Amino acid sequence: MVPEYNAERVKIHILPGVYREKVHIPANKPYISFIGDEYEASTTVITWHDKSSDQVPNGGWLGTWNSASVAVESDYFCATGITFENTVVAEIGGVNGYQAVAFRISGEKAMFYKVRFLGSQDTLLDESGSHYFFQCYIQGSIDFIFGNARSLYQECGIQVVGDGYAIAAQHRNSAADETGFSFVNCTVSGARAVYLGRAWGNYSRIIYAHSEIDIDVRQGGWEDWRVPSRRNTVVFGEYECRGRGADRSRRAQWSKALSYWEARPFLDMAFISGEQWLKLSS
Repeated sequence: MVPEYNAERVKIHILPGVYREKVHIPANKPYISFIGDEYEASTTVITWHDKSSDQVPNGGWLGTWNSASVAVESDYFCATGITFENTVVAEIGGVNGYQAVAFRISGEKAMFYKVRFLGSQDTLLDESGSHYFFQCYIQGSIDFIFGNARSLYQECGIQVVGDGYAIAAQHRNSAADETGFSFVNCTVSGARAVYLGRAWGNYSRIIYAHSEIDIDVRQGGWEDWRVPSRRNTVVFGEYECRGRGADRSRRAQWSKALSYWEARPFLDMAFISGEQWLKLSS
């Protein structure tokens, strides 16, 4: 039993196996670590199968937010060597109601190392807070990394499955908001063409830097969520990427090839102010 408002790290070692259940860590349970096998994260799996259109006892719908197999609302959460999964498969074209979150994180200062996030539509709800993902694997088809967190994804594998549509949907809604997703030294792969990101918010911010984009990218590369005015305010940038999807000759003019100085704030721990808090998380 983890005490409320705990001030010391609690390490929960999870043995290999498939755990079919929903897990919720409330905001009053900080400093929790889930530890599986960092050498073989696929052997320790927490999995469930809720989707947004599932009915609840009062006759309403479950909703995307509540569909998460694992939901963490506390600060200083850590996970290593584990798989979080939602087994719902999205309909082709992204039919509404098939949003199915494998993992939702809304706590501050969370770290993930060699963690696998498996799903289809809306796999990882990176909702709010500052987060660090290192050498993780994230799988999905439609908006499968989404939310309004300030997160650095470093050396992660991003795998597009199924019909594919867009990788990231970021929800920044103010120029003063420090949030955004930065993908640095990541590898993007898959069989179907995708958008690199979509403007879920008016000031959506998504950066790809030093990454291998080994997938076909849709015409324009980026999508404005069918709100053309957002083209004037979003920050969609690429810096020194490579691979067949890195060719910017067909990119939307409102996206940007960043200079070093423009990219620099997004390239390392400074983006998430992680130099100090990551020591506390480990």
